[in-house]
Amino acid sequence: MQIGLVGLGKMGGNMRERLRRAGHTVIGFDTNPAVSDVPHLSDLVDQLEGPRAVWVMVPAGGPTQEVIDRLASLLKHDDVVVDGGNSRWTDDEKHAKELAARGIGFVDAGVSGGVWGLEHGYALMVGGEKEYVERLEPIFEALKPDGPYGYVHAGKVGAGHFAKMVHNGIEYAMMQAYAEGWELLEKVNSVDNVREVFRSWQDGTVIRSWLLDLAVNALDDDEHLRRLRGYAEDSGEGRWTVEAAIDNAVPLPAITASLFARFTSRQEDSPQMKMVAALRNQFGGHAVEKKA
Repeated sequence: MQIGLVGLGKMGGNMRERLRRAGHTVIGFDTNPAVSDVPHLSDLVDQLEGPRAVWVMVPAGGPTQEVIDRLASLLKHDDVVVDGGNSRWTDDEKHAKELAARGIGFVDAGVSGGVWGLEHGYALMVGGEKEYVERLEPIFEALKPDGPYGYVHAGKVGAGHFAKMVHNGIEYAMMQAYAEGWELLEKVNSVDNVREVFRSWQDGTVIRSWLLDLAVNALDDDEHLRRLRGYAEDSGEGRWTVEAAIDNAVPLPAITASLFARFTSRQEDSPQMKMVAALRNQFGGHAVEKKA
């Protein structure tokens, strides 16, 4: 299958490579000419055969809106746009309506996999009309992990990003639990090999997970995380999850507390936030702040 890909950063660039390895033709555009296949977005559209499919992988908000506005003027009837960034689900409804006015389809895709997705695949949560989702299934199948799981048509427009938002909210709470446990183990005098305690949990325990594996990776690199400042950003999806919970009267005490815990890192060098920062760097390549 042929597809255009806009945004060739840490995830977009790896997605292009994974799709090409699967035999798909990918024409990529990025504002960085060193990684772009074409000099202009219009060139990407011109090189695609109709009906075209263009996957947008740029930051949420203004950058995504700018690209979709430009694509709306370049694409034709029955083409389709996929937003694979971390957009808010309410933006999806707006984008779908704007594109539908021109006869262009829209699909939202929540994508999880970070910097590891090239080799291991990306979990995909997709929203949109069945017609457009089915057309794109060869792309979804190539991007997802091997095996029966990792891709779901979650529902109508907005469902993919809503599902990814909840996924990220759960991720917040899981990282916070590991971070709290790590700090407590580091604090007491009786435990003198915290890293190996974490390693021992990787097999045979009910709390084993990929996040635990990544925590061990981080501790192998910096056993007591002394090189990190205890500061961790919140991406926005944690806030959106809590806001959606309020709107729907759904109690989310663990996720809400984990979001608020991120705010503690704004005031002090929080030991828990060192672990959260290390985990975000491990799975997503997110920047960390080093101590001076």
